[in-house]
Amino acid sequence: MKTFHVLRPTRFRHARRPALARALTGAALALALGIGAPAHADKDADRARAAVQSGEILPLSRILEAVSQQYAGDVIGVELDRDDGIWQYEVKLLLPGGSVAKLEYDARTGALIKAKGRNLDQARKQP
Repeated sequence: MKTFHVLRPTRFRHARRPALARALTGAALALALGIGAPAHADKDADRARAAVQSGEILPLSRILEAVSQQYAGDVIGVELDRDDGIWQYEVKLLLPGGSVAKLEYDARTGALIKAKGRNLDQARKQP
């Protein structure tokens, strides 16, 4: 199973989570400086980029758009996995109540496969 980590800037609305914000900022800075990044990360990024360019998977922006249409909260992490030839985006979402949810999307179609998290139903937006 291949896992690709994607870090994107996020907003933190919850003052109760300063340690989480510092940890994520530190991780993003370390990756930007190339500290601690595995050597195979470039190959993984190239494979993911090729999959998007060939149309095999949707770009991350389309998945994040779907997340924002379906749920209230802030994206705090994204992984792109390929397991048994099937690509999936795994999105971690900081919900308004402070809990964290995990959403899994089919990377080819953008369909929500699985959603787990406490109070997730309360964060779901009406269509």
